[in-house]
Amino acid sequence: MNAILEAEKLRPDIIERINRMDDDSLLVLHRILLTVEKEKLWRELSAEAEEDRLSGKLDRLPQIIREAREELRKG
Repeated sequence: MNAILEAEKLRPDIIERINRMDDDSLLVLHRILLTVEKEKLWRELSAEAEEDRLSGKLDRLPQIIREAREELRKG
């Protein structure tokens, strides 16, 4: 069966499967979900950083870091 299922059809099936999972399987699923969320956030952050770089917002970053380090050394 090569049908692509829509999210609204998948959600109840996935919830039912989760409810039937043993503890070990549930922990594995949790780790997988954390990995998926981490990768999604990384892509979003990377895209935002690239936008900032292209707009010139990061041009002063090395100078700001240098100044912050100097202040920390003084303090």
